[in-house]
Amino acid sequence: MNNNDTIFALSSGHGKSGVAVIRISGENLNDFAKKIINHKSEIKNRNAYFTNLRDNAGDLIDQCLVIYFAAPNSFTGTDIIEIHTHGAPAVIQKVFQFLTENSMRMATPGEFSRRAFYNNKMNLADVDGLAALLDAQTEHQRRVALKSMTGGDSKIYDAWRHDMIDIAAYSAAILDYADDELPANIDKTVRTRAKKLYNEINGALARYTAVRAIRSGFNIVLAGPTNAGKSSIFNRILGTNRAIVSDTPGTTRDVVSATLDIDGYMVNLMDTAGLRDTTDDKIEQIGIARTHDEIENADLVLRISTPDTKSKEQIANSNEIFVINKSDLIKHKSEIKNQKSEIIYISAKSGDGFNELMDAVRAKIHEYLDGTENELTINARTYELLSGAASDLESAINSDNIEMFSEHIRRASDLIGQILGTITPDDVMTATFSQLCLGK
Repeated sequence: MNNNDTIFALSSGHGKSGVAVIRISGENLNDFAKKIINHKSEIKNRNAYFTNLRDNAGDLIDQCLVIYFAAPNSFTGTDIIEIHTHGAPAVIQKVFQFLTENSMRMATPGEFSRRAFYNNKMNLADVDGLAALLDAQTEHQRRVALKSMTGGDSKIYDAWRHDMIDIAAYSAAILDYADDELPANIDKTVRTRAKKLYNEINGALARYTAVRAIRSGFNIVLAGPTNAGKSSIFNRILGTNRAIVSDTPGTTRDVVSATLDIDGYMVNLMDTAGLRDTTDDKIEQIGIARTHDEIENADLVLRISTPDTKSKEQIANSNEIFVINKSDLIKHKSEIKNQKSEIIYISAKSGDGFNELMDAVRAKIHEYLDGTENELTINARTYELLSGAASDLESAINSDNIEMFSEHIRRASDLIGQILGTITPDDVMTATFSQLCLGK
């Protein structure tokens, strides 16, 4: 990959559209911008020019807008040209052909952001935020990703790393200088600072599950015995017939999932195979095993049963709501009033009790996720590095040897540096940038 190449890509979405945005990045693009705008005098930075875009033979490609962004004040830090054409696939392809004939090449996924990284326009934590923003489907995902992309997370990581470097420098000085040349109680001070960092990073790691649920979705699993009406409840929550409904026990053999937006949070709703002690059907056995796996990974479990299968001994865990379906079959409604408040009675057939159920679901979601927008946006890569940093800080705190203390602090700072990209193996960088789309 040559960072001196002039590259281009479609930055807007693929398919038929009113307008398509084609982005070009390279060095000294001012002359090319003049050529396509057909403008002999100096063109103004960040101004939009309406032009008839023509190919090298002089044939008209399209009428479009062209904007020139001069380095270093651009997304990549290099010169950038944006061509806004009509969004017909044939037009886009013709522009691509024209750019290729002018010694430019198609960018690889994330190559624009890679250039921005090399030109100190963003670090890897900002890139992670950008990737999250491009994937955002709900309001809360947008807010969290935007905070990360605009440097909110980087400030925290950078402060931690500088603190670690400072602690390592002081601990190294303890080895090189006499006690009367150092600040009083310096050994106790650096250990106290290390313990504070350890607590802060451990706190961020402890909130990882909730932060993960913001980005990837809050997982709600419908679980219960066969023929309890889980699929009917699943369909009613979605407002569409997504899952097959039948009176035959064991109809649902696999996990059926759907995504929905509840109060700005992305929710992954999963209908699972009915639970029963014995079945000779091998496919159903696999489905039951998968149900247990989904329950294990769920943020919230709706335990569905019916009036004739409910257990009087049920006590809900913090991530469970007990639901009795088919309340329309109960002859004496006084039975419902006498039940414990943690059990919600509904009828998937008539819709009775669904408002109460959804209020309870919303309450659980808000209890679990509210406030996480201010937390670090930790993904799998940063979680592993933060865990390593916490481990090194713990080893430093527990070490009586000041030299080993200093070494563990230095290692922790290097791991935080890898999060930011100040110290990062090339394969990690490749994986980080490749998650982005073309034109980013």
